[in-house]
Amino acid sequence: MTKIVHPYAHRLGIIKDWKSRWFSINADFRLNLKGDMLMRDWITKNLKNQYIGLVEIERNSKAIKVIINTSRPGVVIGKSGEGVIKIKKSLEKILLKIGEKNPNLQIEVVEIKNPEGNASIVSQMIAEGIEKRLPYRRVLKQTVEKVMAVKDIKGIRIYLGGRLAGADMARSEEIKRGRIPLQTIRADIDYARHKAHMPYGDLGIKVWIYKGDIFNKAQK
Repeated sequence: MTKIVHPYAHRLGIIKDWKSRWFSINADFRLNLKGDMLMRDWITKNLKNQYIGLVEIERNSKAIKVIINTSRPGVVIGKSGEGVIKIKKSLEKILLKIGEKNPNLQIEVVEIKNPEGNASIVSQMIAEGIEKRLPYRRVLKQTVEKVMAVKDIKGIRIYLGGRLAGADMARSEEIKRGRIPLQTIRADIDYARHKAHMPYGDLGIKVWIYKGDIFNKAQK
């Protein structure tokens, strides 16, 4: 029987790097994992409309560094860095609550220059359009055309499932352009899942974006 493999996990250690990188020798795995998950959840929930593409966490014996990749860095940073200070205080409070002693937290905000090439941001754009009650077919078609207009993108696939247009019965809609070689390990495929929150229930969104093949480390 065939198995559906997560496109990111399938390429980990080959062409993809870990989203959490720990360098501490005496690391408490349970505490670190819980802290990373809670920090990611807080950022996803509280910076919902700021197009967060990726959250990376680096830990060593001295500090914890949280790298927020976003297409709207100015909004995240805020006036005179107020946004970063607020994020830092909230994340430190979370870490202290679970038993982390004196967390030395550093926040870095990195700009995503091509948001249309990031699957997470594309899924958020689709969710935003659907939540504004725009026709879902039009949203999917416009998003696909916008993404395929980017030079380096070779293919895109979008899946939408749930009570589409408020129908009594759940169904799914799918749209695809170009190639999506899921079994080719050197294929650079960005994948993301998101939810559109509607009055009659959540709609599930999945996005696959194919950016070409990677053959060596320098190309990565």
